[in-house]
Amino acid sequence: MKKKLLKVLAISLMFATISGLAFGAGTTEKSKDVTVNMFQLKVEIKDAIDGYAAKYSEATPGVTVKVETLGGGGDYGGAMKAKAQAGQMPDIFMIEGRGGYEIWKDYIADLSNEPWTADTDLAFTVDGKVVGFPVAIEGYGLAYNAEILKKAGIDPATLTTRAAYEKAFKLLDSKKAELGIDAPVAMAASVAGGMWWVAAQHNLAVYWGGGLDFNDTSIIEKALNGKLDSERFLQYTKYLQLLFKYADKKILLNGSYDDQVGSFAQGKTAFLHQGNWVDPNLAQLGVTFKIGYAPHAFLDVEEKGLYLFAPSWYCVNPKSPNAEAAKAFLTSIATTPEGHDYMVNKAGMIPAFKSVTLKPSGQLSQALMEANAKGGNYGVFFGMLPDGAGQNIFGPIFDLFAQNPDNTDQFIADMTKAVANLAK
Repeated sequence: MKKKLLKVLAISLMFATISGLAFGAGTTEKSKDVTVNMFQLKVEIKDAIDGYAAKYSEATPGVTVKVETLGGGGDYGGAMKAKAQAGQMPDIFMIEGRGGYEIWKDYIADLSNEPWTADTDLAFTVDGKVVGFPVAIEGYGLAYNAEILKKAGIDPATLTTRAAYEKAFKLLDSKKAELGIDAPVAMAASVAGGMWWVAAQHNLAVYWGGGLDFNDTSIIEKALNGKLDSERFLQYTKYLQLLFKYADKKILLNGSYDDQVGSFAQGKTAFLHQGNWVDPNLAQLGVTFKIGYAPHAFLDVEEKGLYLFAPSWYCVNPKSPNAEAAKAFLTSIATTPEGHDYMVNKAGMIPAFKSVTLKPSGQLSQALMEANAKGGNYGVFFGMLPDGAGQNIFGPIFDLFAQNPDNTDQFIADMTKAVANLAK
């Protein structure tokens, strides 16, 4: 017990020492006259990470951090492969799970000795080694405009079954003119529009983990062995069909990220299928109405949890001469007041580090923090899939189903075949 207490005190002292420094201080001896190139895929934090990198560069003599952000829905894996072939591997890049790790493991440094590793439970680890810096805790349910639901006479606390959603969507659809909305739901599924990830990654994750214990991976493991749970997938298909049927069709089939979020922000839809990462976007769009999360309740039985996960990790390229400077940049995010401010106040994220005491101002992030404290939430496991499965395998199938939501038989057949091929 004494040893444990001493360890805790040592960790606390370490963070107090690091955070007391001007951010970037203590790194210049290892990182003079270098440019750290970071390649990341979270378009929603582009402005925030660009701003932080600029401030870090200004405060750290001899170090310049340049951030390149891939556009929303772009093929990050393909872009990474192109960089590797051109001999332009970034110093810091992202993986979204085991699939990405397996592809890039020869370019991923051991970060086990970095000071932030003692401050998080969500680092990406392989064989006991820390190899990934958790970008954030993220999550989602089905975001709702509380004012629209109140006007329609819908209590969001009752949205815990698929039947309850069907009733609510029908009511909203019948009152569109009265409520001033274009459709009940802002949903997106277009592969061509780069929005495949909303349906074929984040919504499909509802099937993988919904209604199960947080760490229960039995359904996705079954899929990796080539099989769907037929009854469970039928219930999921019915829920997805509801979302597609009651979505704004222009946004569903052709809309961009800005179109989807903008529709909800303007009060043109009652529900938004997005995660807490949209908080900064909603703030920029001047949203003042009350927002909350209802569960993605796709089963016949009641579900009340939200979906929480560390969606991605930063990795450092050990073959780069700038590796130490890259590590120092990541450490500054986790351990300094400026880094904490960037994560919480600028990027609107929920940090994965225990020492962060700031709380996000965004309503959706607050809802996730409350759900996390309450418990009973569900895990998100798409990172266990082969690299590119969401975009290249499932994305076109969901896109096709969105075009004709009545054709459930075709969707189930296509998904059954696609999952069977995962085992080959």
